Amino acid sequence: MKTVLLIEDDIVLRENTAELLELAHYKVLTASNGKVGITLAKKHLPDIIVCDIMMPELDGYSALKILSKSKTTKHIPFIFLSAKTERSDIRKGMNLGADDYITKPFSEDDLISAIESRLAKVSILKDLGKKLHNITEEVHEEDEIKTLNELKNFFDDYGDEFEFNKDDVIYHEGDHSNYIYLINRGAVKCYRIDEQGKELVTALYKEDDLFGYTSFTQNIAHKETATAIANTKLFGVSIIEFNTILDKNHKVVLELIELLTDDLSVIKEQLLQMAYGSVNKKTADTILKFAEKINKKPGDPIQISRNDLASVAGIATETLIRTLTLFKKQGIIEINGRNIKVVNLDRLKRIN
Repeated sequence: MKTVLLIEDDIVLRENTAELLELAHYKVLTASNGKVGITLAKKHLPDIIVCDIMMPELDGYSALKILSKSKTTKHIPFIFLSAKTERSDIRKGMNLGADDYITKPFSEDDLISAIESRLAKVSILKDLGKKLHNITEEVHEEDEIKTLNELKNFFDDYGDEFEFNKDDVIYHEGDHSNYIYLINRGAVKCYRIDEQGKELVTALYKEDDLFGYTSFTQNIAHKETATAIANTKLFGVSIIEFNTILDKNHKVVLELIELLTDDLSVIKEQLLQMAYGSVNKKTADTILKFAEKINKKPGDPIQISRNDLASVAGIATETLIRTLTLFKKQGIIEINGRNIKVVNLDRLKRIN
C-alpha cells in the first residue's frame, strides 16, 4: 500500500481528502501545516506528498524548498493543492520542483489520477535507471561514449521513442524537463509567449539535432514551449539516464560544451540580425533558416505560418507579408497558401 502525506490547514478539507484517499486504498498521513509536514515526511518517507500552499507557520513553497534540499526526501513526488490559480503562482510552484499542481475545488478523479500518474512516473524512472545500469555494466571500456555522434547513437539504440504530428506540442513552458531529445525525423520549434500574447520563436531544430536540454544535470522546468512543425519522430533519454552517461563518459562532456557554445553563437547572431538587419535581409535569412531546418533540398516548398516567420525574423507579421509579396514580384519566391518555394536561391542569399 502506497503512503500519501497530505499537508492541509483546512481541517474539513483535510479530513474529507484523507477519507477519499483511504477509500482509494492509500495509507494517509496528515499534517496541519508545512512545519509538521516536513517532520512527518522525514520520519515516514511517504511515497508522495500532496500539499496546500497558503498555510500558517510554514507555507507550501517553503516546505517544498526544505524537502528538496534533504537527501532522504528530495526525490519524493510533490503535488501542490491550492486555490491560487494565477499562471505566475503555478509557474513558481513548478519552478521550485513540484511535479503537479491541482487547483481547488477539485474532483476525486483529478486528485487520484494526479497521484497515480506521479507514482507511475517514479516507477518508470526507477525501471529506466535499472535498465541503464544494466546497459552500462555490459559496456566495455573500449565502447566508452567519447563523441557527440556516439552519444546520438546511444539515443537511437536505447532512447524512448516518441511520435508527434505537425503542430503537436512536445512540452509546454513550465513542464519539467524529464527528457533530452534527439530528432530522428521532422523539425521542432521552441518559443515563448510574452505578456502581450506575442509568440517569440527562440530556436529551430532539424533532423539529428538534440534539444530539450534546459539543464544536462537537473530536472528543472522548461523555459519555453516546443512544438512539431512537421510530422516528427524523437528519441528521448531521461535526465536520470543522461546524468549516468555523463558521469561514466567524461570525454563526451567536452562535445556537449561545444554544442552549447554553438547554440550561444547562433542566438547572438540572431539578436544582432534582429537589432541591425534590414527588413528584407531579416525576411530572407529567416526563409533560408526554415528551409534548412525543414527540407533537405533548398528548392522544396516550405509550409510555415506567417506568424512563425515573423517571430523568428523579429518583425511585425504585416511587415513580413509585405516583404514576401515584394520577393514574389521579384521572382525570388513563389507563394501558394501557406507554402513558400524558393525559386532563386542565389538572389535570396544576396539580399541585404
